[in-house]
Amino acid sequence: MINYIVYLGYLFSGINLLLYLKSYRREEKAFKIFTLYLLVIAIIQFFTSLLKNKGIHNLFLSHFYFILQMVFLSFFYLEILETKMQRRIVRSCLIGCLVVLGMQYLTDKEQFFRFNLFEIFITSYLIIIYSMFHFYNLLNKEKRYYYCNTGVLMYLFGSTVLFLSGNLINTLQLEFRNIVWLLNAWLVVIYQIFIFIEWRKRSLENKRNNE
Repeated sequence: MINYIVYLGYLFSGINLLLYLKSYRREEKAFKIFTLYLLVIAIIQFFTSLLKNKGIHNLFLSHFYFILQMVFLSFFYLEILETKMQRRIVRSCLIGCLVVLGMQYLTDKEQFFRFNLFEIFITSYLIIIYSMFHFYNLLNKEKRYYYCNTGVLMYLFGSTVLFLSGNLINTLQLEFRNIVWLLNAWLVVIYQIFIFIEWRKRSLENKRNNE
């Protein structure tokens, strides 16, 4: 069951990536950054699945996933947040987070081969804050990137709770571990649905504007 949902998430992810790449050239910078984010995440997911199928340890790829997700989404929010104060917060948090994580891995190289709970929390929590900034800015205004932002908030809030229990999951019975990963797989599918809705909305708007 889990594998079917995971592959469904991969399918939706691939479709969305193709759709966003198709619209890439005629869209604004924020859209392009989000498209690059989808591309990078898809590449990491591909190698994660490849290593898993070959029975090779792939936990180290989670660090690339969380850190690159934070970097690309930080740049995405830098483009769509409206106030100088909000953008200053994003820049400061991005630099500070990268410095702290870099120092952590330099002082504890073994951390690279297991779940880093601090990394999971800080990279996801920062993006959740940026997402809330954007929701605040959207009050009584045009719902720019509303569906992408909703998907980001729902996915990161839910997945962060699950991933923070990553080291605990391995001590649970198999049936409980499967429930946790099944929930995460469904979160990915829901997230990709919101991403598709965003693309569809923008596609229809561009079509009407060109008529």
